[in-house]
Amino acid sequence: MITADRIEATEKLIRPYIRRTPVIETRGKDFGLDDAELIFKLELCQHAGSFKVRGAFSNLLSRTVPPVGVVAASGGNHGVAVAYASAQLGIPAKIFVPSIASPSKIDSIRRFGADLVVGGDRYADALAASQEYARTSGALQLHAYDQIETLLGQGGLGLEFERQVDRLDTVLVAVGGGGLIGGVAAWFADRAARGTIKVIGVEPASAPTLTYALRAGHPVDAPAEGIAADSLAPRQVGQLMFPIAQKSVDRVVLVSDESIAQAQQTLWTGMRIAPEPGGAAAFAALLSKQYVPQPGEHVGVIVCGANTTAVQFDRS
Repeated sequence: MITADRIEATEKLIRPYIRRTPVIETRGKDFGLDDAELIFKLELCQHAGSFKVRGAFSNLLSRTVPPVGVVAASGGNHGVAVAYASAQLGIPAKIFVPSIASPSKIDSIRRFGADLVVGGDRYADALAASQEYARTSGALQLHAYDQIETLLGQGGLGLEFERQVDRLDTVLVAVGGGGLIGGVAAWFADRAARGTIKVIGVEPASAPTLTYALRAGHPVDAPAEGIAADSLAPRQVGQLMFPIAQKSVDRVVLVSDESIAQAQQTLWTGMRIAPEPGGAAAFAALLSKQYVPQPGEHVGVIVCGANTTAVQFDRS
C-alpha cells in the first residue's frame, strides 16, 4: 500500500510545489558527542515551516476536492501546511486547532487565509470537531497522519534525503501521529538496500504514543502532554502507519522535555537553526544519549519543523 514506487510517483506529483530542503554535515564532537558523522536534514526550511506540506499537497493533488473545499484538524503544523497548500491551489480550507496550538502556528494559518476555529484542549478535540464539520458540510477531510496520501507525501522526505546523502546508516525521526516516520520507514524498507538503513523513532517521554502501541501490539491511548504537545502528542498513532512501524522501525527512544529544550538551544547557538520543540526532538536523542551512534556511523537527523516564536527579532 505505502510502497517505494508509490512514494516516488507522489514525490514527482508534488515536486513543483515543495522545496528540496538542505542538509548540513557535521561531526558529533562539535556537540560534545562521540565521533559519528551527523547529517541534519533541514526540513524546517520547507514551505509553511514543516514537512507537513508534503502530505498536504499529496492530498490536494491526488484526491477529488469538492467545491466546498477541505477541512483539517491539527495541533498546528498540519493546519499551517493545509492552509498554505490550499491557498496555492485556490481551494477553500477550514482548520480546527486546539487551544494548546502555538501562537505562531495560529498566526500562520490565518495569514494563509484559511477559516480557523480554535477550541478544545488537545488535538483529539479538534479532530472530533473537524469530523463533524466534514459530515455536515461535505468538505474533504485531510487527516494529519492517518491517510494514505499523507503517508505517501511524507515518504518523499526519505527519498529526497537518500538522494542527497548516499551514505546514511541511521535516520532519527520524531514521532507524533506517525505520518512522517511511517512514510520515511516505508521508503527505506522498500528499497533494494533493505535493512541497511535503520530508522529510529524519537518520542517525548510525556507523549509516548508509538512506544505504548508497540508494547500493546496495536495503537492505544497514551499521555499527550509536554513541551511538544502541539506537534507530537496525539492520543494514538495512526492505524495505517502502525504495521509499517512494527516491521520497519528499528526501535523507539524516549526523550525528556528538558533534553528537547536543550536540543533547541544547542541547534540555535551552534548552527543558528531555530526549530520548534517537535523539530528538535530527533537531535535530543543524541544529546541525551538515548541513541548512541557507533564510531564512524553516519546518522541522519531530521529537523522537521520551525513554527515557533522562540527567536525574537525585535530585540538587538
